[in-house]
Amino acid sequence: MDTQSSTISPFTLHVPDESLAALTTRLRQTRWPVEDAGTGWDHGVPVEYARELTDYWSTEFDWRAQERRINATPQFTTPIDGHHVHFFHVRSGHDGATPLLLLHGWPGAPTEFLPMLDALVDPTAHDGDPDDVCDVVVATIPGFGISGPAVGWNTERAARAMITLMARLGYQRYAVHGYDTGALIARQMGLLDREHLIGLHLTDVLGGEGLTYETADMGDPLEARAVEQSMRYQYELGAYAMLQSTRPQSLGLALTDSPVGLLTWMVERFKDWSAAQEGPEEVLTKDQMLTTVSIYWHFATIWSSMRYYKEEASAWGAEPERSEVPLAIGAMPHDLGVPVPRLVERVNNLVRFTELPEGGHFAGWEQPELVVRDIRESLRVLKTAAT
Repeated sequence: MDTQSSTISPFTLHVPDESLAALTTRLRQTRWPVEDAGTGWDHGVPVEYARELTDYWSTEFDWRAQERRINATPQFTTPIDGHHVHFFHVRSGHDGATPLLLLHGWPGAPTEFLPMLDALVDPTAHDGDPDDVCDVVVATIPGFGISGPAVGWNTERAARAMITLMARLGYQRYAVHGYDTGALIARQMGLLDREHLIGLHLTDVLGGEGLTYETADMGDPLEARAVEQSMRYQYELGAYAMLQSTRPQSLGLALTDSPVGLLTWMVERFKDWSAAQEGPEEVLTKDQMLTTVSIYWHFATIWSSMRYYKEEASAWGAEPERSEVPLAIGAMPHDLGVPVPRLVERVNNLVRFTELPEGGHFAGWEQPELVVRDIRESLRVLKTAAT
């Protein structure tokens, strides 16, 4: 039981001038390696691209403009389980609004969701139906970004914190949208507090990652693609997870000290996991990427966010506990993995499965309009299933 104060305090994001100056100094003093000009993204972030983005970060990127943009949405903090949880909260003003919690993943931030909020809170102004109106909460996962460093957290503990947050805000019945770590936390919320959840809308969930050429129906295009993406993850993209799940501290020390190291570790994920083909800026702008990287840098949370991999590693490969919370999947065609309905159904109450036409792992960040539309359509199904 949480015996702390339940005070909810307004929050304004402000990084001190001296922190911004110190970052600029570090960026300008970067020691660069020699690189063969022909080295491409298959080796990681090319040095030429890293230098270009670092120069932009130190000379053109306007953090204060990003602060103003972020602070335009009401923010708060509240103490839960020894940690001050940061969140955005926008009420629609409509009595019948559906409370909706949005949860980001790694290496992401709640600011990714800000372009979605107006359409969720005021659907009639954004090609929606009045019944689609939502009250929206966007929480920062403890140990990630603006919530600040947190040690000893895993998805179950974070789920309990989110349950406390929604209750503290007065929401008795609500839905949750999430991807990546946020999807894992959302599913845990359903296991821990089924009675208060209308349903889950997730872009990814366990189901498809373990398929092989022998166990998949290779005549099904979805299952065939699931195998292909699983093989690519296992043999090309998955080394980061093995490192973060076994030795996160050593890497965390390096990335907490080096802004360029942090930048390249995160931007490599943005490029490889999104719908980008040749470079990340096909999908995300420099300002979008650098806002998220800056949040991790200024709040020194890359090491604590990576520790979730270590905390969860013992459960990898285990059959998840079955969840009866109504689940809608909005699968992204260029995500890391493909959720396969017949496998998802084994351990989830799957009531809707849709594959969106565009987008990758960072769903709402890459395709906010498509994700909002799928959330709206899914909520209608979830509400019916929950009654």
